[in-house]
Amino acid sequence: MLDLRPTCEHCNKALPPHSLEARICTYDCTFCAACVDAVLGNVCPNCVGGFVPRPIRPSKNRRNDHFLGKDPPSPKVKHRPPDPVTHAQFATVIRAIQPEKR
Repeated sequence: MLDLRPTCEHCNKALPPHSLEARICTYDCTFCAACVDAVLGNVCPNCVGGFVPRPIRPSKNRRNDHFLGKDPPSPKVKHRPPDPVTHAQFATVIRAIQPEKR
């Protein structure tokens, strides 16, 4: 199940479950859209994958208990910002490869 982490791992900006700014990689690493674009260049510093908008989990139980009340967001903050200079050097080559071909 998707982790729905509460903040950006780089800048620690709050990313509540309904946030349209949240971006995730295939391992649920969570960053805000601004950090993905301006700092990370769509290269996850943890797994080298690309990012997509995080889906919004329904807030109400409209069907089969699939909602925030049954599956709440994670309270665990993972604030582990990569060094922007080191990441930029590392991501230069990776960024040229489309995420689906990395």
